[in-house]
Amino acid sequence: MEGLSVSDANLVVYVHPSQTKNVSEAILRELSSLLFKFNETFDGVVLAYDVNPSNNFARILSGVHPYCAVRLKAKLLLFSPKADMVLEGKVVKVTRESIHAIVLGFASAVITDEDIRDEFGFKSV
Repeated sequence: MEGLSVSDANLVVYVHPSQTKNVSEAILRELSSLLFKFNETFDGVVLAYDVNPSNNFARILSGVHPYCAVRLKAKLLLFSPKADMVLEGKVVKVTRESIHAIVLGFASAVITDEDIRDEFGFKSV
């Protein structure tokens, strides 16, 4: 389906020393903070992830706050639509100024009157 892709990523998660009792929970919490937000690094929105730690070692970073750096591999499901891409959706509201739709069942989209072609007109019934 256009707009969706799976990406293999090598990531580094920085874990605070207070979270080292349960590193796997700290990693999942950090990765969950990426969900449903646009991320410039991935050039898209992260919808899901499957994580595998690269190894069982963490490096302690020197400095003011000694965080632990954990390397891991993750498969990311990304939503990154581009111009002229056809997407599936359902129109939920039509007004004189805009069209509102739900794209792929989860993303909200708005098409304003400047972006609607002139051949389409609005009629109130």
